[in-house]
Amino acid sequence: MLKNKNVLLLMLVAVFLVFGVFGCGGPATPPADEDAGEEPAAEFEGEVLLGIMVPTTGSEASDGGDMENAALLAVEEINAAGGVLGHKIVTSTGDDGCDPSKATAAASKLISEEVFSVVGGYCSGATLPTLKLYGDAGIPFVIAASNATTLIDENPGWAFMINSTGDAQAAKALEWFEGLGVETISLVDDGSAFSVDLKDQTKAAWEAAGYAVLTEDRVETGTQDFSAVVTKIMDAGPDAVYWTAYQGLGALLIMQLRQNGYEGIIMVGDGSSAQELIDLAGPDAEGVYCTAPPKVDFLPAAQDFISGYKEMFPREPGAYAGLMRDATYLLVDAVERAGSFDGEAIKAALAATDSFEGLSGPVEFTPQNTLNRSNFVIIVAKDGKWALAE
Repeated sequence: MLKNKNVLLLMLVAVFLVFGVFGCGGPATPPADEDAGEEPAAEFEGEVLLGIMVPTTGSEASDGGDMENAALLAVEEINAAGGVLGHKIVTSTGDDGCDPSKATAAASKLISEEVFSVVGGYCSGATLPTLKLYGDAGIPFVIAASNATTLIDENPGWAFMINSTGDAQAAKALEWFEGLGVETISLVDDGSAFSVDLKDQTKAAWEAAGYAVLTEDRVETGTQDFSAVVTKIMDAGPDAVYWTAYQGLGALLIMQLRQNGYEGIIMVGDGSSAQELIDLAGPDAEGVYCTAPPKVDFLPAAQDFISGYKEMFPREPGAYAGLMRDATYLLVDAVERAGSFDGEAIKAALAATDSFEGLSGPVEFTPQNTLNRSNFVIIVAKDGKWALAE
């Protein structure tokens, strides 16, 4: 009998313990101390999907990944501050691979997912075929890096470029070359839309100013031996060489020019403004100039961004990180001004942007949806790093 009483007592204790811990729908763990000083989590009405279109594979994956990181950091900050119109932003990335066909697939993916807007755009050739797709779908697109002037004519009005266009970059190159006393140049591109556009814009501006282009050459992706191009340049003897494409091939061209005795000025376009160019070219990069985008390294307002970026990701922010961050914040600002996630309303708000202050400077648009000022700076390779040259 005593044994049965003991069993019954144990069963009652077990019941009380169960209800004491789990009863009445209470939490399995005690609530956080309200006096602990922790910020309460933001409460959202729902989620909205933002598209990110950048190359996360292929030869430009490093810059593309850097741009994606910058957008993710911006979204985290925006959500921590309450999101946009009370909604939490979530993201979906479309990998354009810096390739037109991949970009078309990436854009189609983001459209099918019903993103409310898109930020990104690195290679102009990959960005170009997506403009009509986003326009037909009524999806605003803030382009952070792509800047070929050819994008302007193909834009149906839904894309907004916050990086200055190729003609502004050509004007910056002309200004710097003149300051260095350069009178003759050689131009080299890689056949990509951005590179050819910058070459063409530079040639037009250079010759209009009364100077001579001695040689023009094109190298194909995957080229390792530049001997024919280098020999042609050496025979012509220009005061300067301007490489208008990306850093992988650019580093090889620089090395082979220097190792074959070229002592003139070398300049590269903004597609070669990453640290990678210097790392690849090594000592031969010393003294090379670059017409660069507004890199965060040289922006006093970007110091908090740099700290936050390095805390969130195990790398330094790259050449277009600041512009991608600005593109994301600008888009959210437009949504808030529109008071809606409707594409037409966001588009109108973007067009009406008045001195939005980004890390890289104020943003306003021309009637062609391009940045209404030049944002290019001149940097120079010095002691293994890029340094501001002006």
